[in-house]
Amino acid sequence: MKDSHLALVSLLAGSAPICQALSMPHWGSEPDTRLEKRLQRVAYAGINIAGCDFGMQTNGDSGTPDCPSSVGPTQMQHFATNDHLNLFRLPVGWPYLVNYELGGPLYEPFFSTYDALMQACLATGALCILDVHNYARWYGGIIGQGGPTNDQFGNLWAQLAQKYASQKNVVFGLMNEPHDLVMTTWAATVQNAIYAIRDNGATTQMILLSGTNYDAVGGFQTNSAPALSSVVDYDGTQNKLIYEAHQYLDGDGGALTECITNGVTNQLAPLTTYLRSVGRQAMLTETGGGNTASCFTDVCAELSHLNWNNDVWLGWVGWAAGSFDSSYNLTESPNGNVDTALVTDCIAGKFNNPP
Repeated sequence: MKDSHLALVSLLAGSAPICQALSMPHWGSEPDTRLEKRLQRVAYAGINIAGCDFGMQTNGDSGTPDCPSSVGPTQMQHFATNDHLNLFRLPVGWPYLVNYELGGPLYEPFFSTYDALMQACLATGALCILDVHNYARWYGGIIGQGGPTNDQFGNLWAQLAQKYASQKNVVFGLMNEPHDLVMTTWAATVQNAIYAIRDNGATTQMILLSGTNYDAVGGFQTNSAPALSSVVDYDGTQNKLIYEAHQYLDGDGGALTECITNGVTNQLAPLTTYLRSVGRQAMLTETGGGNTASCFTDVCAELSHLNWNNDVWLGWVGWAAGSFDSSYNLTESPNGNVDTALVTDCIAGKFNNPP
């Protein structure tokens, strides 16, 4: 089919848009030819560029950000040019964006720093995820569930949408790692935010929907997806509304450098089956591990599963580079032009040499 052929060509270029990725055939087993093996990969892969989120706590309290304005652009250019990565996620704290004023306007001194990072990302030609990193909270209060109102959250997204309405490569990540939510109520919050984005000119961009339980892959299909399945775009479609989920393989949420599982059989595979059964797609927007032999094995196996199931998995984003240096246990920051081993072997390796 002509459309399928175009999708395959775009995937080889590493920049297939959503409509083409949806046309990507699912082989389901080891391909017979080297060409098919080369094509059997996700459309997008990249790395989190952290720092503008630093200090954010899981209860929504904040500390001090450390936006990687000096290193982030260089890192992204390196990852795009040397590693052929085409997706970056730029976490940012909600309080920092509005100078700690709930419902307030974007605070230009901080936003200009964040926007410079976003512009550097866009200059690489990659997709750039604007990720609000607040755990569905503002200083302890849950959005739409006794804390900030849906309209206050929608006001933030309305302002951000106005800033990036013309940037087709900006992806709106509504909220990082919500937890302990009433999911049917959260679905209404998400729906309101989507309308706020669309009402303010950003009508074509992808929007990422996160669930409860810190957005964990395990149980997403039962804990989060049923409620989120009611959320739609204005035209009633859902093809631009992509689920996002996170997975760490150390047994302690990314605190340890040794991996103990590849997370496929009990976590990823059930979600993959669910996504295919309901015709939805997802991104793994956080995963990673230490630069250790166990994580080389397990993270690579995890990402291979995504490659083999790229009809429902659009891509992955490793955690993390940006303001992290070599002292951080999961660092993916390059040393000059030298990548960490995990990036070489898995985060970039499985994108450039699938599956």
